[in-house]
Amino acid sequence: MGGESLREAWIVLGVAALPVSELRGAIPLAIVHYGMAPLVALGLGIAGNLLPVLPLLFLLKGLLEGLSRAPWPWLPKLLDRWMGLTQERFRRGIERWGPWALVLIVAIPLPLTGAWTGCAVATLFGIPPRRALGPIALGVLLAGAVVTLSTVGVMGWVNG
Repeated sequence: MGGESLREAWIVLGVAALPVSELRGAIPLAIVHYGMAPLVALGLGIAGNLLPVLPLLFLLKGLLEGLSRAPWPWLPKLLDRWMGLTQERFRRGIERWGPWALVLIVAIPLPLTGAWTGCAVATLFGIPPRRALGPIALGVLLAGAVVTLSTVGVMGWVNG
């Protein structure tokens, strides 16, 4: 890999690791903007999206607890509201399928889904990291495949 392509690979990894863009941003960036092969884009996207998963699964609970005791009154209120909405949104799936609901939460490439949301849901519902990791990783693989196929399909449709 040349210097420019190595830089581009690092950018794709970074975009995939971010909470908002994740795979939905990284894979199209790699294929459309950088001209990477779909399998390379998929591999970099999956690797980057999995980077924050273990730290999030092990550290998010403590971080949320610490932030809930913040000296600014608005922050604990904001966190309580976010946690309540997140628990309300995903409660039925978690009650029905347990940790395996995380696969769908992560795999469907829509706003407010993805690996970061899967880690947050696992934390809020008390799913231990060792039980959450497999379903989240499977969801990332499925989401990566969906985004890659969608990107390649749209590009074929546009160019065809």
